[in-house]
Amino acid sequence: MKKLSNFILTIILGVILSLFLPWWAVMLAAFLSGAIVRLRNVAAFFVPFGAIALLWIVNAWMLSSANDYTLASKIAVLLPLEGNVVLLILVTGVIGGLAAGIAGLFGNQCRAIMAKED
Repeated sequence: MKKLSNFILTIILGVILSLFLPWWAVMLAAFLSGAIVRLRNVAAFFVPFGAIALLWIVNAWMLSSANDYTLASKIAVLLPLEGNVVLLILVTGVIGGLAAGIAGLFGNQCRAIMAKED
């Protein structure tokens, strides 16, 4: 139950903060959700990773499909992806997921440190 609530909270905070802040807003969302909902072991990394990776993949797909993947295909040619737009969207999700996973783990550790001081 904690994993699902952290997953949903991370996505909601990520969407809301992304409206007002740059790309690193997802790191803030993952940090806050990691500090609010305590997770154990590797779940502290992989739950925010999955939430933001899903958010960025869906967002990249929606933005790219609106213009028939024109810009995404040009960027995929510049990178060593051989023009593969789907791979570019997946790489985008992995990059966002890594940033969020590290931030979520940090938020979880900050919560643990604050709990020990009390």
